[in-house]
Amino acid sequence: MHIGHTHAPLDHTHNHKRCKYDGIFQFGDSISDTGNQIREPAGPLSPCAHKPYGQNLNGEVTGRCSNGLLMIDFLAQVLGLPTPNPYLEPGVSFNHGVNFAVAGSTTLNTSVLLQNRILSPVTNSSLLVQLDWFLAHYQNLCETDKNCNDILKRSLFMVGETGGNDYNYAFLQGKSIEDATALVPLVVNNIIDVAKKLIDLGATRLVVPGNFPIGCSPMYLTLFKNNDSTSYDDKGCLKGLNTFAMYHNQYLQNALQQLRLEYPNVAILYADYYQASEWVLTNAPQLGFETKSILKVCCGTGGDYNFSLMSTCGMEGVSACSDPDQYINWDGVHLTEKAYQSMADWLIKSQVFKCIV
Repeated sequence: MHIGHTHAPLDHTHNHKRCKYDGIFQFGDSISDTGNQIREPAGPLSPCAHKPYGQNLNGEVTGRCSNGLLMIDFLAQVLGLPTPNPYLEPGVSFNHGVNFAVAGSTTLNTSVLLQNRILSPVTNSSLLVQLDWFLAHYQNLCETDKNCNDILKRSLFMVGETGGNDYNYAFLQGKSIEDATALVPLVVNNIIDVAKKLIDLGATRLVVPGNFPIGCSPMYLTLFKNNDSTSYDDKGCLKGLNTFAMYHNQYLQNALQQLRLEYPNVAILYADYYQASEWVLTNAPQLGFETKSILKVCCGTGGDYNFSLMSTCGMEGVSACSDPDQYINWDGVHLTEKAYQSMADWLIKSQVFKCIV
């Protein structure tokens, strides 16, 4: 796997026309949740349910874990579609797909995590629960629209990013990289199982994203700061955690290659969130980010990275920086709107959405 490209991928859209999509079905966690988790019973307790989250959206808290829009918003814009509405939001239109993503969700069910002595503290709405929501929506769709199969064929399925929280909770609860590595086959198998079920129902265009370089996360940089065995790369990121993220991504890509052999007439594309994120970090000055703040948090407090687990964004007394567009990281875990837009630009240019079916 090649890491560390310092240039944007070439835009070959002349060679590959972009598919015309009628809608987007999004699965995942806080990287793409636009309002599901804050509508769950524990939602009002979520930091993302409080200002300054959403301050770019006319000051409206939508449940997006950022200061503004997410990658799904920018990708939908480029594809000429509205952002799909959250599944748990009452009375909204699902004419252009549905967003099932839930902040804090895991790929593995909470019971499987418990067997591995890992608690999922935020939500029970794992990837498999989100699939159940989709199946209920699909049945309803087919009752009211005889062309339900055509709708799926003309839709884009974003299966993730997912899995990040399975590992986050493992690490936050004291598990080692070896413990987390043992979870990777379970996590990837769930992603592949969900992709298969969607294909068997009629999906023909799937994008499956990988994980971020989590070793560059201010949360982990703060947690592992005084660990004697910690080593850093030239960007100041944690080598061990980034190597782990690459292992997950390679395992996922190998599984996707097998899936392509099984379903040769289906477009199954890998979205390299690791490379996109690395490209933003490497090219931060050219993209307008403040060089001194590359690994610092905009909305947080304390320490070398302006982050403390005891006093996070959304809590009383924690304020945001005055210039979020100069920061890549919003709250220690999630990125700013501008960083997500830069990643989305990279993904569009990297042909992730090229039309191959």
